[in-house]
Amino acid sequence: MGMVLYDGRPADCSGRSEREIKVYDLLDSLGIPFQRTDHAPATTMEVCDVIDAVLDCLICKNLFLCNRQQTDFYLLMMPGDKVFKTKELSPQIHTARLSFGSPEKMEEMIGTHPGSASIMGLMNDPENKVQLIMDEDVVKGEYIGCHPCINTSSLKIKTKDIMEKFLPAVHHEPIFVHLTGEV
Repeated sequence: MGMVLYDGRPADCSGRSEREIKVYDLLDSLGIPFQRTDHAPATTMEVCDVIDAVLDCLICKNLFLCNRQQTDFYLLMMPGDKVFKTKELSPQIHTARLSFGSPEKMEEMIGTHPGSASIMGLMNDPENKVQLIMDEDVVKGEYIGCHPCINTSSLKIKTKDIMEKFLPAVHHEPIFVHLTGEV
């Protein structure tokens, strides 16, 4: 069966995770309309390509990163088709050594697991311990695709709503970077 694009939250949320429902509650409370599709765990770019086609928008790669001392944490949003190069990002955010944050830290700081990282997870970071970094290309499209903190659903949300309603509501200010994605 093909994936279907629905408007808004599931009519019946039974069996859905609390972290997913929290995302819908917040979006609804902020008056942010969204479309949603449910799918197999999005663990490969192939699955993501199919989701992109259904959502008809870019699903971002979301990388949870930290510095060597594990004192600074970052959530990087970049187009899924770009290659991530630490040496390209580091000088732009003035951090020498970047690596992937541990699954434990990700769970603790943005309330989600590897493979489900999402800008929506910033609602679980009230103390702003995680800095959002956005590749400038992410905000060029009319819509942003992201997971509701779980990788078995994907949401399509207007970029303007993410920037003007969601981010101010969760008190996160993005740093924009220019990533070429070239090897």
